[in-house]
Amino acid sequence: MAKYRKKPVIVEAYQTDKVMYINTLEGVHRADPGDWIITGVEGERYPCKPKVFEKTYERVEE
Repeated sequence: MAKYRKKPVIVEAYQTDKVMYINTLEGVHRADPGDWIITGVEGERYPCKPKVFEKTYERVEE
């Protein structure tokens, strides 16, 4: 099976301090305090757990 690398894209994100329910492309997802809320390139929003966010994303200087 071939391997693939995800293309680098810049997203906007913030860390929430409260429980939130977010409508995503896959349905409603719960975000807990400390989770990151990501807005993708098409405007879609989704939560991401802190450990996954730290391993997957790095801050971009504007």
